Amino acid sequence: MTAYCFFDVREVLDSQKLEQYKNGVLATVQQYGGRYLVLGGTCEGVEGKWRPVTPVLIAFPNLERAYQWYNSDEYAPLKELRQAATRGDAVLLESPPNEFVADA
Repeated sequence: MTAYCFFDVREVLDSQKLEQYKNGVLATVQQYGGRYLVLGGTCEGVEGKWRPVTPVLIAFPNLERAYQWYNSDEYAPLKELRQAATRGDAVLLESPPNEFVADA
C-alpha cells in the first residue's frame, strides 16, 4: 500500500543548511524506494484555513519503508539539518488502493 511523506516548509531559517540538506536527501529517499512527487510550486488554498507554503510530497512503496527512511541512520543527520534550517510540519500517511487512485 503506497505511503507518503508530506512536508509543508513554512519558513527557511538557514539557507546554507537547507542547501546541505538538498544535496544529500535524494540519495536517502531513493535508497528506501521513495520518489518525489511534489517539490514546491504554486499552492493555493481553496477551502479552510490551511495554506501550505512550500509543499513537498514523497511517495514510498509502503508505510514501513517510509518510516524506515524517516528513522534511518542515513537520514538522521539530514533531518537535523532540515529541522535546524526550516520551520514546518511533516506527516506520514498511507493510502489503500481504491478506484480513485490511478495506479491502484
